[in-house]
Amino acid sequence: MGFTHFNEQGRARMVDVSDKEVTTRQATAESMVRMAPDTLKQIKAGTIGKGDVLAVAQVAGIMAAKRTPEWIPMCHPLSLTGINIEFSDNDNDELYIEGTVKTTGKTGVEMEALTAVSAAALTVYDMCKALQKDMEIGPTRLTAKSGGKNGDYKR
Repeated sequence: MGFTHFNEQGRARMVDVSDKEVTTRQATAESMVRMAPDTLKQIKAGTIGKGDVLAVAQVAGIMAAKRTPEWIPMCHPLSLTGINIEFSDNDNDELYIEGTVKTTGKTGVEMEALTAVSAAALTVYDMCKALQKDMEIGPTRLTAKSGGKNGDYKR
């Protein structure tokens, strides 16, 4: 099967999804921010000078998912029906971010889930950079998707 993201002239185009079936679609992505144990401790204690890091990162992830077509040129504007961002850690130096995005539509929400966790991770970095500049972000990856003609995927 060839790619459908190019027109007859070989130039990029937004894929026409007019004839696709409306289905319930969901995607989950994850990212991680590696940091010094003291930085993670301060995030969890709520003592970072810029405020509640996880609350702000959660809102940033939700906002980013809703605005994905403004960031990624060929993404379709979607009516998202649910977005959830969750955080966990290993009590040492890694903050894990998981984002799940849902819709009922003609195209998937993988990019919205990836955008959500990316924005959340970048927000963590931004809010903690005065304390630590050498934090590392990643890997960022799709972990699951369901719905659509290509079926389900689980990493």
